[in-house]
Amino acid sequence: MLDTLNLEISLNKDAYKTKMEALMRQLGPLQEACWQKKLPMLIVLEGWAAAGKGALIKKIVGYMDPRGFVVHPIWPATAPEQQYPFLWRFWERLPRRGQIGFFYHSWYTHVLEDRLFKRVSEAEISVILRQINAFERQMVDDGAAIAKFWIHLGKKELKSRLKKTATNSLKAWRVRPEDWQQAKNYEKYTAFAEEMLIHTSTGVAPWTLVEGNCERWARVKVLTEIASTLTQSLDQLPIQLPPPTNPLQEKLKPTEPDLLAEVDLNQSLSSEKYKKLLRDEQTLLGKLQLEIYQHQLPVLIIFEGWDAAGKGGAIKRLTDNLDPRSYVVKPFAAPTDEEKAHHYLWRFWKQLPEAGKIGIFDRSWYGRVLVERVEGFATELEWHRAYREINEFEEQLTSAGYVLVKFWLHLSQDEQLNRFTERKNNPLKQYKLTQEDWRNREKWQFYEVAVNQMIQRTSTPTSPWTLVAGDDKYYARVKVIQTVTEAIDNQLKRQQS
Repeated sequence: MLDTLNLEISLNKDAYKTKMEALMRQLGPLQEACWQKKLPMLIVLEGWAAAGKGALIKKIVGYMDPRGFVVHPIWPATAPEQQYPFLWRFWERLPRRGQIGFFYHSWYTHVLEDRLFKRVSEAEISVILRQINAFERQMVDDGAAIAKFWIHLGKKELKSRLKKTATNSLKAWRVRPEDWQQAKNYEKYTAFAEEMLIHTSTGVAPWTLVEGNCERWARVKVLTEIASTLTQSLDQLPIQLPPPTNPLQEKLKPTEPDLLAEVDLNQSLSSEKYKKLLRDEQTLLGKLQLEIYQHQLPVLIIFEGWDAAGKGGAIKRLTDNLDPRSYVVKPFAAPTDEEKAHHYLWRFWKQLPEAGKIGIFDRSWYGRVLVERVEGFATELEWHRAYREINEFEEQLTSAGYVLVKFWLHLSQDEQLNRFTERKNNPLKQYKLTQEDWRNREKWQFYEVAVNQMIQRTSTPTSPWTLVAGDDKYYARVKVIQTVTEAIDNQLKRQQS
């Protein structure tokens, strides 16, 4: 692939000037259209050291409104960034809707430079490439435009540019030891790039190969493709339709096994047994917390369930005996305007616990296939797509070493009514009961279908759902903490074996 590029191709000065002026006249209006139509764009610049990526970005942004773009120079992951899955730092940097994000190097560093310097094992490469494809597809499905460029240099040209830069007293700092290693391992690095291009040039995010020996030619080719991608993406934006007057409830008919009906809601514990079991499990979890820190094990526990099913009480008992410096509880409500300006998974990526800590999410990304689906806040295409996106997200977490525990707290309609009534009549608990709780109760049959479909489609071997019988709070609290301690203990044993 790369060896077939004509690296001798060039552009004379006059032709370059003419083409650049025409392209720059296009760029301003296209950027304005991006902002007006809320189209996010990701521009990925990869290629050899000294290929002119920095000068190219400087040239492009010189003709753009600085309020509408952001440039991310990507270097090897810092120590704090290494505490998360490798894509975390790129989710953090995603442009908001209407903004253009330039990635000077990108997530592909993980299968290029990190691979060359053995910061990632060969066994991980295929998994990483698959995760990158999923990431890019999710961006495009959510409405983003992506343009990816590999700027290629011949071996002789690469060495010449590195030497020229290294002998320039004002520019020598730009040449890193890693850049010389690229030149030294030219054939090996080319093979890595070939493999990357073959496996990640997809229909939604294809690569553009750029002949880089002539800088003028490279700039014109990159800008031409950026303008073309923006124009095409803007033309293909769907027409914004008003939300349906009757949400998708008419389509919420049972199609999956009734998994909730299989939960034995009669399970219970006496007060004495509850106290003993809870004390024992809390003590064990406290001990495991130290091992979590020592082994730098990230733990994420998510709670979903019916209103008044006891999520808050279960979380409190789960954390009662833990060091508060090593866990965090994140409640999620409706997304803010800033969160709506990104992919729906963005706000959850940002809140992931780092290695060695426990994260507890009260509600989660499953809102996309529950409340957003039932209430019509997500389109049918969006919530259908979410099952796959969620499974991919969770696979990325577990492959990065996370212990992921997912709870659905289940209770009967009669027990929920009893708890609503208790809250209504107790001045100290009235704040817990809202009109939204009553409205959700009226739609129980629709939520029941959505929950069953969610469980059926997102319970995987590495991230299964645990359905907790919640009519008896004592039983539910102990079941939750037992499940958590067992999952952590099993993961620690796997690490040590």
